[in-house]
Amino acid sequence: MEMIDILRAAVENNASDIHIIVGRPPMLRVRGHMESLPGFPELTAEDTKALIYSMLYEDQIARFEEKLELDSSYSIPGLSRFRVNVLLEKNGVSAVLRLISSKIPTPKDLRLSDAILSLTQLARGLVLITGPTGSGKSTTLASLIDIINAERKEHILTVEDPIEFVYEMKNCVVRQREVGSQTRSFLDALKHALRQDPDVILVGEMRDLETISLALTAAETGHLVFGTLHTQDAPQTVDRIIDVFPPHQQQQIRVQLGATLRAVVCQQLLPKADGKGRVAAREVMIVTPAIANLIREGKTHQIYSAIETGAKFGMCTLETSLAELVKERLLTIEEAVSKANNPDAVRNKVGVLGPQPQPAMGVRRL
Repeated sequence: MEMIDILRAAVENNASDIHIIVGRPPMLRVRGHMESLPGFPELTAEDTKALIYSMLYEDQIARFEEKLELDSSYSIPGLSRFRVNVLLEKNGVSAVLRLISSKIPTPKDLRLSDAILSLTQLARGLVLITGPTGSGKSTTLASLIDIINAERKEHILTVEDPIEFVYEMKNCVVRQREVGSQTRSFLDALKHALRQDPDVILVGEMRDLETISLALTAAETGHLVFGTLHTQDAPQTVDRIIDVFPPHQQQQIRVQLGATLRAVVCQQLLPKADGKGRVAAREVMIVTPAIANLIREGKTHQIYSAIETGAKFGMCTLETSLAELVKERLLTIEEAVSKANNPDAVRNKVGVLGPQPQPAMGVRRL
């Protein structure tokens, strides 16, 4: 059994992720659910180690055996690229691979709204794409960056862990740096980024205070910065950034964030109603002067109301997005309600009544 056989089978089965783990056959995530790969035996500790090490260079193996963690990428020409995470768990070496399409999806493929597409025309500021792991944040970012690559004549610098989509230079100069291979950390890369004449900076993940601080500074000094966070909605995203900083700095960060943040797009990937693939539901917050003022004043709890009334600016709540997907028959009402922050709002927008109260015992309904 060779690793390429597993990878090819995963691509043929339209899997999003591959799990190589001791005691099970290779496992695939297909349409959001885990399935064993048919025709493959259970893997022993020796099997998993041999399969995983066959994808790694000697220096990557040495780094993994020192750190017991490794993020990298793996590419098979003509098949696909894969984001690879190698880990050591109680039964031995295991790995999780995410399939990355060699083709960057178009805005139409991803159903990106005009408001989201307009973010590619910004000259400066901070744009955040957020959501849980596996929600398609990198794919949405790649589509936006590729539009800039085609429509502008600028310098795009990406810092990723690892590099996922590979950009062909169009009208822009594009430099891609992978943490661990071409730079030691997001922090190191961003410290030097401003001396590298970038116009657009993509930060693969804003993980800590220093990285977030440098991203804010880059946005404040005239650059367009795209980044990701693992947050569920726009108000939580604002709070997450502010809460990373010590209390004595938080008011300063509110002012800085209010001045630099341009938009937050929060997304979730959900199984389609027909069982064929997944579709994204997106909450969109465009930072208007009113929302910037709420951020500065620490009134993030009022942001959701501003999003609800901001449709003319292209804003959209998660509930509105879910309801639209149900109306287009792309999502079942049950799935939409299960993912909503406010299930009744989805039902109301779709025109479906929620569970009705039952009459008390002994009382007849007339």
